[in-house]
Amino acid sequence: MIPLKDDIPRVHTPVAVILVILLNVGLQYVVSGQPPYVQEAIMRLLGVVPARYAFPDWAAFSGFPAMGALPFFSYMFLHSGWWHVIMNMWMLWIFADNIEDVMGPLRFLAFYLLCGLAALLLHMAFNLTESSPIIGASGAVAGVMGAYVTLYPRGKVLTFIPIIIIPYIVRLPAWLFLGFWFATQVFAGLFEQLGAPVQGIAWWAHVGGFLAGMFLVRLFMRPERCYYCEYKGRNFRFS
Repeated sequence: MIPLKDDIPRVHTPVAVILVILLNVGLQYVVSGQPPYVQEAIMRLLGVVPARYAFPDWAAFSGFPAMGALPFFSYMFLHSGWWHVIMNMWMLWIFADNIEDVMGPLRFLAFYLLCGLAALLLHMAFNLTESSPIIGASGAVAGVMGAYVTLYPRGKVLTFIPIIIIPYIVRLPAWLFLGFWFATQVFAGLFEQLGAPVQGIAWWAHVGGFLAGMFLVRLFMRPERCYYCEYKGRNFRFS
């Protein structure tokens, strides 16, 4: 399912969202123009290799330079290709403007980074021995999606559903669209733990980001800016 638009009005210009999108696209443009060996080096230095932190002696022997905590944040601005970054930024654009509305730009940026960090930590908890770099904004974007379903569960999402060769477009409530998306991430993560061939996607990062977003939005939202929310602090308002 691919979201096309939602029906929650935007009140403020999403300055932070635009900056995040420009940064992701700009970095992809720069990285994609490098030779393959340079791209690989960038991904391994600025992406997160879990084994690098779980086994520092192995990392030193393998020639990993000390990068401190930088990869824990830089990883969410790197992507494996244009399709990867386009899909992540499209999901961000659909859902994040209404989240920035209730937080303001600076709070939103802090929220976004913390969701990306939480996503990474949950993925690492299941994959400490992994030697491939983790990259991509999807964990942080999942946090935005978790925040959206908390604040606007009955918002409508215009959704494209490809059924074989028949394009099907339908309006789904946000709780259904995002709830289904979240369930697929959980099931895929469980299947992967059982040895199913679903490698290549950080399913648990999506789960961790989504859950973090549901929790953190309650801390970062400003009720006076919550113009269309159903959740307003301790009370619910239905419009």
